[in-house]
Amino acid sequence: MSTRTKTRENAKALAHEDLARSVGGPLVRASREEENGNATDRLRVAKAYKMFVGGEFVRSESGRYFQVKSGTHEADPLTVNIPRGSRKDARDAVLAAKNAEAGWQGRTAFNRGQILYRLAEVMESRKSELFEMLVNGGANEEEAELEVDASIDRAIFYAGFSDKFHSLVASSNPVAGPHFGFTVPEPMGVIAVVAPDRPSLLGLVSTVLPVIVSGNVVVAVASETDPRTAVVWCECLATSDLPKGVVNVLTGQAKEIAPILAKHREVIGIDAWLADTSLAATLEKEGADNIKRVKTHRAGGPEFWLDDRAGQGLGFIEKFLEHKTVWHPVGL
Repeated sequence: MSTRTKTRENAKALAHEDLARSVGGPLVRASREEENGNATDRLRVAKAYKMFVGGEFVRSESGRYFQVKSGTHEADPLTVNIPRGSRKDARDAVLAAKNAEAGWQGRTAFNRGQILYRLAEVMESRKSELFEMLVNGGANEEEAELEVDASIDRAIFYAGFSDKFHSLVASSNPVAGPHFGFTVPEPMGVIAVVAPDRPSLLGLVSTVLPVIVSGNVVVAVASETDPRTAVVWCECLATSDLPKGVVNVLTGQAKEIAPILAKHREVIGIDAWLADTSLAATLEKEGADNIKRVKTHRAGGPEFWLDDRAGQGLGFIEKFLEHKTVWHPVGL
């Protein structure tokens, strides 16, 4: 190899190292077989993890990051940098959700179900990557396989419920006069979701999808322990025909981001699954100040979310619905 070629290769290696450190930490090497059968090391492209806001993958406007340790997944370095969401990021996410609200509510229930079904298709096609992310985030292989399968099935469950829950929560009311009285459900608007820390994928899927299936839009705070799996799930959202801004996912510390969302006047409700009782009390207090519908829950473990009788159902949809009663004279 000539001196000029060696210099070019060294410069390329240094550039890879600088980029890898900036987005993910130490460099990761992978081996491949060349045509002549000799193994050689190549520099693997490190994944840059970003938040999902308005249908785009973005870094935190503050430039802050927090670090997450890797497990056994070879695609990541030993330590990766995850954006740490700020007040500005939360406000941007709420604005993106608000801009998407009218368009999402205007779609038919059947069409929303089609989009969630498409999401399940994309998750199925990326099943191995979701599995690897969960293992890398600390789950064992058996747990990861169960969680991915349950997450895909849950997307199908809510896709099927999209045009059926109305008949279960609506009513025809008896009235004292020649009138019809109907009570029908309507979405509320922008809902903030604080997903459970574990299970990181199934918990996020199980709290976000029942909120959007009725026409609401969401700003979600992903698991702080395993945010990378949430980012990969957002890549599924981005290719599933879901309109931009319907689901926005922030990474960072729930104790920083959630109170900001609780104070935000455009956020009409909060669904928080927390182990921190003091944070739950803070959200209830801040939400009460602007008459927000706040639902706080003690975060359940994987066994809760894997149980179809506990971790899914009409109740998850109904808690962020409003009901409108319509009166109309009886025709002759």
